[in-house]
Amino acid sequence: MVGYDPDILEKGLKVIFCGLNPGISTESSGHSFSTPSNRFWNVLYLAAFTDLRLEPKDERRLLAYGCGITTAVRRATRRASEISAGEFRNARPDLEERIHNLAPRSIAFLGKRALSEMLQVSDVAWGRQPSGFGGVPAWVLPNPSGLNRSFSLDALVEAYSAFRIEVEDGPDLGARQHRQCLGHSIDPA
Repeated sequence: MVGYDPDILEKGLKVIFCGLNPGISTESSGHSFSTPSNRFWNVLYLAAFTDLRLEPKDERRLLAYGCGITTAVRRATRRASEISAGEFRNARPDLEERIHNLAPRSIAFLGKRALSEMLQVSDVAWGRQPSGFGGVPAWVLPNPSGLNRSFSLDALVEAYSAFRIEVEDGPDLGARQHRQCLGHSIDPA
């Protein structure tokens, strides 16, 4: 699809969810998280970011819930493993500028790899990051991809719910719940 833009964004959102990069199915369908095995839409609903389960074709409705979508790297691939560390590092200035200009309450990286590569650190922790990204608080959440078998649907929902609570109700309650729910389910991924 020529001219596909993976961004569903506007200023002042509650959260921008940042995927690694668009998949080939996303590019060809024109909709984010469109692979049937991807759990993103179901997790957002079950974690109470939305009051109904949106479909990929409904992605623009996320804005009404104060949520947006972007990707770290703009190039579509079959698998995220096709993205090099250098591509993530090169994408960092553009992503930081987008986040800074849009001024959301938070950014949530879906998986560790993009932020880890951009910061050039071997690993980042799950949850809220000690330093923000693009001038806003940053979180790392498990990737909802169907390829990520390290996290069950229940574990994803718990992590995303704790994040939502922190964004909506403040860091004390959300961080406490996040530690509780991720303490039993963290595996590398």
